[in-house]
Amino acid sequence: MSKTPGWLGGLGARLTHMGERLEEKRAQAQHDPDSVAVPEVEVPDHVPPPPDYAPAIAARPDPVDAVPWGMRVAAEAGWRLLVLAGTIWVLGQIISQVQLVAFAFMAALLITALLQPTVAWLRNKGVPRALATVLTAGLGFVIMGLIGWFVVWQIMDNADDLAQRVQQGIGDTKDWLLNSPFHVTEQQINDIAKNLSDAVGTNTQQLTTAGLQGVTVLLEMMTGLLLAMFSTLFLLYDGKKIWQWTLKLLPAQARPGMAGAGPRAWHTLTAYVRGTVIVAMIDAIFIGLGLYFLNVPVAVPLAVLIFLFAFIPLVGAVISGALAVVVALVANGPFNALWVLVVVLAVQQIEGHILQPFILGRAVRVHPLAVVLSVAAGGLVSGIGGAVVAVPLVAVLNTAVGYLRAYSKESALRASAKPHGATAHEVAPTPAPGSPAAQDRTTDTDPA
Repeated sequence: MSKTPGWLGGLGARLTHMGERLEEKRAQAQHDPDSVAVPEVEVPDHVPPPPDYAPAIAARPDPVDAVPWGMRVAAEAGWRLLVLAGTIWVLGQIISQVQLVAFAFMAALLITALLQPTVAWLRNKGVPRALATVLTAGLGFVIMGLIGWFVVWQIMDNADDLAQRVQQGIGDTKDWLLNSPFHVTEQQINDIAKNLSDAVGTNTQQLTTAGLQGVTVLLEMMTGLLLAMFSTLFLLYDGKKIWQWTLKLLPAQARPGMAGAGPRAWHTLTAYVRGTVIVAMIDAIFIGLGLYFLNVPVAVPLAVLIFLFAFIPLVGAVISGALAVVVALVANGPFNALWVLVVVLAVQQIEGHILQPFILGRAVRVHPLAVVLSVAAGGLVSGIGGAVVAVPLVAVLNTAVGYLRAYSKESALRASAKPHGATAHEVAPTPAPGSPAAQDRTTDTDPA
């Protein structure tokens, strides 16, 4: 027990010493707030070098620098293309779900591009906008309806004559096969006819289903026609306001460029539709006259089909011409079909080499390869409707992208520092042909 007070006294002395040190540190911290107590670490005065047998280790570069420049550019472009492709795919899926509405609106755009110049002409003559719209749209729809009624009337009026000529053509073809060097027997021809008859008999249910589907398609066509008519009326009346409202959906920085690209794209679409209608009318008139003078049945409906198929570039002319040749072959024989082929080829050659470059001019310039690929892609995606709208869509996109590229370069030049002296003359843009600046430049550089 005698040692306990001494032990307690030593403990109290140590606690007192620790308290004094804490007070000193607290006073030092109050005097210098930025000072931080760092524990003392013994640092060796010299670090020994690695042994001679140790391998040399190079410093590791930055991972970004280790990737080649071309691969970095490809990766940057690749993920952007993936995002763009995904966006286009999603839009395609949405459009496929409302395909009827989409095609009705596209048809309304094409009809509006055809009729809008007439509305503008009436407006310039002082006709109110509503009256000009109603007159133009009403006259256009009446003409389209009369053309459709005329085609149906001609087909019904010539159906009996066509059936008789088809039966006669089948008989002539049978006689030609029997007398041909292919050694075809009458039994083989009868077997082929019997197989065709059996195929029709066994597929009666499928034919009935196809007929019911045809009724559904007819109802969808009528619905799409009504949608196209209403859309055309509103586009003719409020097209400018609709375009201004569409611009408000875009980001503010993209609006000036799109505001300039839109009218130019619309001008391209108008020129395309107008030129295609004129070329299609010329094809239908001259080929129809050839079919009429060659005594081909249903010449007028065939001419109308040639007019309609002319809206499918390249492919439509081949299909309509082949149909006319087949009808002439079945109804009038091979010699008459040969003359029909000559007429079709002659008119199409004149159209392709003279009419289209002269009528369409430079307003719609699309490479033939782009035309073929776009028609094929549109046909695979959406059938005949996709093939019809593919080429005008490509032409409009070509015009819009070209303008946006030029607008971007011009904006970059305006944002950069203005050059001085001879440098300003080197980077000055070429003035538009026919402008006063171009005439001044031509006068200055004229050697005369």
